[in-house]
Amino acid sequence: MLTLSTRNQIAIGLLLAALMIATRSHHFATVHNLADASWAVFFLAGFYLRSVRVLPGFFALGWGLDVAATTWGGISDFCMTPAYLFMLPAYASLWLAGRWFAERYRFSWNTVIPLFFSASAGLTLCELFSAGGFYFFSGRIAEASFAEFGEQLLKYFPMYIETFVFYTAIAIVIHVLFTVVQQLNSRNTTTG
Repeated sequence: MLTLSTRNQIAIGLLLAALMIATRSHHFATVHNLADASWAVFFLAGFYLRSVRVLPGFFALGWGLDVAATTWGGISDFCMTPAYLFMLPAYASLWLAGRWFAERYRFSWNTVIPLFFSASAGLTLCELFSAGGFYFFSGRIAEASFAEFGEQLLKYFPMYIETFVFYTAIAIVIHVLFTVVQQLNSRNTTTG
């Protein structure tokens, strides 16, 4: 199980918040901006941060950024419907998947299997809540059908998976580097 000091959790929480602020409201990457890191942020917050309060905190941050983007940033408010409430269980799915993985985490290759399953479950549930909630409950789709929703999933879900994997892979590399350095420092102090 992963255990971090309060100081390290605060630092990671601030980095995750900064990442969300820097990337929010850009749904797909272009030369000028990075894709939205929110899905990875919620998963990583569940993994690294012990307090349950971070879940509503990050949700409030995301909502505030969306409101600011649609009110003052010139971003379309097309997605700001009552279906936005489905983002609560969507993000909670990723956070819970990260929390589940944190309880099974060990610094070994065996950890890749629970990481894969937790990320897959979190991503799938998040997509079903967020896309399904919008598709069926936003009032923006005149003739909603499961067949068309399936087509939309096949079209857009891979892009969200790709973005999630991109940010999570960066976090994994950083995590491994910090862990290896910490282990080396620990060995040097016990032998020296």
